[in-house]
Amino acid sequence: MIDLKALRENPARFALGAKAKNVHVDIDKLLQLDEKKRGITIEREKLRSEQNRLSKEAGPQIGKLQGALKGVSGDARAAIEKQLEELKEAPAKMKAAIQELEAQEQALEPQILDLLLQVPLPPDGDVPVGKGSDDNVEIKRWNPVGFDVSKSFEVNKGFKPKTHLELLRDLKLADFERGVKLAGSRSYILSGMGMRLHQAVLQYAFNYMIDKHGFVPMSVPTIVREETMVGTGFFPAGREQAYHVEESKRGGGYDLFLTGTGEVGLMGVHSGEILDESQLPIRYVTVSPCYRREAGAAGKDTAGLYRIHQFDKVEQVVICKADEAESRAWHKKMIGFVEELLQSMEIPYRLLQCCTGDLGVKNADMVDVESWMPSRDGYGETHSASRLYDFQCRRLNMRYRAGGDAGKGETTFCHSLNNTVLASPRFLIPLLEIHQQKDGSINVPSVLRPYMGGAEVIR
Repeated sequence: MIDLKALRENPARFALGAKAKNVHVDIDKLLQLDEKKRGITIEREKLRSEQNRLSKEAGPQIGKLQGALKGVSGDARAAIEKQLEELKEAPAKMKAAIQELEAQEQALEPQILDLLLQVPLPPDGDVPVGKGSDDNVEIKRWNPVGFDVSKSFEVNKGFKPKTHLELLRDLKLADFERGVKLAGSRSYILSGMGMRLHQAVLQYAFNYMIDKHGFVPMSVPTIVREETMVGTGFFPAGREQAYHVEESKRGGGYDLFLTGTGEVGLMGVHSGEILDESQLPIRYVTVSPCYRREAGAAGKDTAGLYRIHQFDKVEQVVICKADEAESRAWHKKMIGFVEELLQSMEIPYRLLQCCTGDLGVKNADMVDVESWMPSRDGYGETHSASRLYDFQCRRLNMRYRAGGDAGKGETTFCHSLNNTVLASPRFLIPLLEIHQQKDGSINVPSVLRPYMGGAEVIR
């Protein structure tokens, strides 16, 4: 969520940011509602101040008038009694007026919040302008020794490659027909060495982040409350992609949602908390099941493991101080961790700088990592690294106390970043296709062999 004060001070920045991200939100209406609410608040506070003044002054005046009643009668007495009645009724009348203003404020609050949650974080100034993924800019490529993606797989390896679907079928690593029987389209069953390879890449990536880069391993819920999805910025814009568990219709107190990434749970851990500056940066990693409806993807990548409803993902999250330079440095580091991982498994990849129209509502910047997939005759997205500044932490009310002054220092909203470490089984596509051998077997990269019971080849 953006800072409403910053929006008031520079609405053009946020209007241009929304336009650059192809997000429609009525910022003018938001500002009008905000101005109206602030006017009501000022009026209410004035009445409250007047009410307090009258309450203080009424006591002595009432006592004086009551004393005056003792020696009078007739019209004079009636006039004093009227004054007394007016003095006693004034605070009650003012209380009713204050309550009416409070009701008006409360009626405006959800309207303001609804619009405020729709305002995207403006993209950083160095993000290229573009309408969508076609306008993303390649910034780097890496190829293992002896492999050149500018040439065909057959030229590189000396034989015509099989697709990952053919490899999975021939080596009995997956069963799509029974997966569809169980759960419908975009479903699958991994079996035998296919399941073992899936678990191997996840465990290798998870341990890699813990042992080599000092991330703290975490287990977090993957079925969460709606406020967690809103707080992490996945609602309202991404609501159509989430599976909804309607517990409220079955007598439960609230509905739940299946998460599409471990980022949701990791970022929700410290929601509503004030951290000490000495705790930062926080570096968390999790491996979790993920669920996505793939709404709007009808007809796209319906076969195979590329676009599926259920998968597992190792996710890294960093929560750091509110410093742009530090956020940028962590973004670069987190991308570097993934590059090292891919290079260790000899997977050709490229980095894509996402343009403004492909950032989504919550990112100031995003870099996608795409791995080479021979069956697609090109690259396919396998990772995405995002820099969000205080957008999520403001929504989650996650702050830190500068200086660690035992509750005395000022509080500031944290910054957050996230990046896929490895998502499988999509990652099995480049892994299987790149490491297939002429006889149809799969060479297991050396770093994965300890997680495969020492197996060097899948036959």
